[in-house]
Amino acid sequence: MGSRELKGISGIKIGHVTDLRNATGCTVVLSQRGAVGGVDVRGSAPGTRETDLLRPGNLINEVHGVLLSGGSAYGLDAAAGVMKYLEEKQVGYRVGKALVPIVPAAIISDLNIGNHEVRPNALDGYRACEAARSDNLREGSIGAGTGATVGKAFGLANATKGGLGIFSHEIEPGLIILALVVVNSWGDVVDPGTGRIVAGPRDRKKAGFINTMDSMVNPESTLDSNEIGAGNNTTIGILITNAELDKSQANKLAGRGQDGIALAVRPAHTMADGDTVFTLATGRWDGETDHRLLTKIGSIAAVVMSKAIVRAVSNADGLEGIPSVKELNVES
Repeated sequence: MGSRELKGISGIKIGHVTDLRNATGCTVVLSQRGAVGGVDVRGSAPGTRETDLLRPGNLINEVHGVLLSGGSAYGLDAAAGVMKYLEEKQVGYRVGKALVPIVPAAIISDLNIGNHEVRPNALDGYRACEAARSDNLREGSIGAGTGATVGKAFGLANATKGGLGIFSHEIEPGLIILALVVVNSWGDVVDPGTGRIVAGPRDRKKAGFINTMDSMVNPESTLDSNEIGAGNNTTIGILITNAELDKSQANKLAGRGQDGIALAVRPAHTMADGDTVFTLATGRWDGETDHRLLTKIGSIAAVVMSKAIVRAVSNADGLEGIPSVKELNVES
């Protein structure tokens, strides 16, 4: 397992708008030929758009793009720009004479880093579409991950820089699963293979990170209960595959993406995280997706998501006084 290529997932493009000056941005994943969508919202403070239509039993089967954005709920405005771009390209769901592009979206809260009065808007969403490419695999402090931070149990001043990560795997010949994730978690980012904290609250007394879970269960911890759930939070991502899935299967796969978040973020899905995972299934792989293969796809999807999360923080750059893992160069 180790590929990061979009190879084999035709019809998918990734674009970003990055605002380093104001520490925010947005990312769009375009599926202009249509892809079956799914979603799993497991955090208790979500900011989302068009998620209900992805549920099995509802009318729409295909989506044309997914937006991930900073700016908290304000950042959902950027989806309007994605819709405008797709409408101009004559992409959308036919409603009489009109075309309505289907663009689900989710946001992270990055308002407490940079300029909280500047948030991604419709123009930014449009510009992200213009920049979208099939070979765009840039990671770190880019797009929706620009203002992301992690490990905020001891306040934002002790946090570490988060970001955007990508990882993929070829499950069987020609069958691909790829995870794109924006990591802005309250909890620590952990390497599932070793249990090592990759990024979390910085320990001011010694080089390394404070273990948030240990601090929560330790009665002698200095963790301020007022900080539990405070700050800018949420991990949002997309699982992209060329397997042929129906809506029920796409929703199930999104749930396995949430398993990947739980593998690499501790704690995950808190009351102040809006953890949301989308699925895009293009259906362009020639093989048959039975329940056995779906089990395999889902199991690998969780691992791919966890690896993308680790990559997000490992490739981030420091911003607005929040240092990155690369700058700290510590072991825990």
